[in-house]
Parts: sequence; structure tokens; C-alpha cells
Amino acid sequence: MEEQARHGKIKTVRPETLEFIILYNQLRGKAFNNNSELADVLGFNNASSITEIIKSRQNIDPEKLKIFKEKYRDLLGGTKNTDKPVYVRTGEGIPMYDIIATASGVEVYNDINDALPVGRMNFPGIEECDFALPVWGHSMYPYLENGCWVALKIISDRKILPGEVYYIEWGDYRMYKRLLASDNPEEVIAHSDNTTEMIGNRLKYAPFPIRLDEIKKLCLVKDIHKKHNH
Repeated sequence: MEEQARHGKIKTVRPETLEFIILYNQLRGKAFNNNSELADVLGFNNASSITEIIKSRQNIDPEKLKIFKEKYRDLLGGTKNTDKPVYVRTGEGIPMYDIIATASGVEVYNDINDALPVGRMNFPGIEECDFALPVWGHSMYPYLENGCWVALKIISDRKILPGEVYYIEWGDYRMYKRLLASDNPEEVIAHSDNTTEMIGNRLKYAPFPIRLDEIKKLCLVKDIHKKHNH
């Protein structure tokens, strides 16, 4: 049954909704011209239902996604020529782990090894990435927004490019930070982009040093899928 449209953001954007948004953006103007046309195809009562899903205000029914992919399977399979080729790897892509953060002043994640994937992410530019995690918290705002998904590439040789944003596992912490060069060659500075939130006269997300030999996992942020805000 069709879900009712909501005015606010939904708490969790399910993997099938994320997949639909990606495919919608790829096929709009090629497979269909507007939301009214697509709503008729998917059996929605009106075009606003499509708008609510695209703006992450409503999750798509998995059966609707199935109808969508079946209707446009020739385009998704790449059997028709288009000006911009559609890139979809059905059943492949990188695993998505919906790992919940805890509040300790920095974003702390449960062990990925203890979690099962909630879906797979597919879109151009992440072919060399290894997995995807959501962002919980505001320490890296505006670069990383709360609720967005991030495609990550494991850096096996532990070489750090100063100024880039990484997901790191350090001690008991799992966090996103921009890593900056330190005066001490054995350390890096973990910097948070959010420099506006204060506690008294101190930064809520103050920079701090991390010893390089204490970093257990280092992953470079390669791509970001942000929620639609308008």
C-alpha cells in the first residue's frame, strides 16, 4: 500500500530508497520526463509520492523499486544507447554498514567486523572503494552531514595525505576526521571541520594529536552521498 507523504525527514533512509534515488537521477530525462509520468508507471496516486522519496522524506516500497527496475531493465542493463551511459552493477557494489554511533564527544562506531551489510552501494566513482558507512554526528559539518553515506577506500600502506578526510579506527574510537600534518613526525592532528559549536569558550570538537602507530585502520573518504534537502 502506498505510504503517506511526510513533511519531515525520515529517520533512516533504507538501502532500497538510496538505490532508487541513484537510479532516478540517472534515468530522469531518458526513461521518463517527469514525476507524473513515473508515478503512473509505478502505480502511485500522484507525483508527490515520487518527490517525497527523492527528498528522503519517505522510503520506497521494495515492490515499487522492483517494478521500476523491471520497467527500465533495458536501460539499466546498458542494452540501449544513451548520451550518458547508465552505470549499474546489480547485486554488486560495495557493502553498506549501518553502524550506530555513541555519544562521547567524537563519533564512535561499533566494530564493523561484528556487523552485517544492510545493502550495497552502486554509482560511478566508487569502483575502487571497499565499503560504505553513514555519518552520525556533526563534528565534520559541513563537509560530512549527519545521515549521509560515505564510500571509503582502505589505505593499506597507512600513507596519509595531509588535509584529506579519513575514517580511522584508533584505540576504541571509530571516527571521521581531517588529518593534518603535525610538528611531531610520529603524529597527525585529527581536525574537525565544525569549528562553530562551542562549550563555554572552548571548541566542542577541538583538534587533538594521534600517534601514527596507534591507528589500526585508515580509510580515505572517496565519495559522499548527501541527503536531499530541497
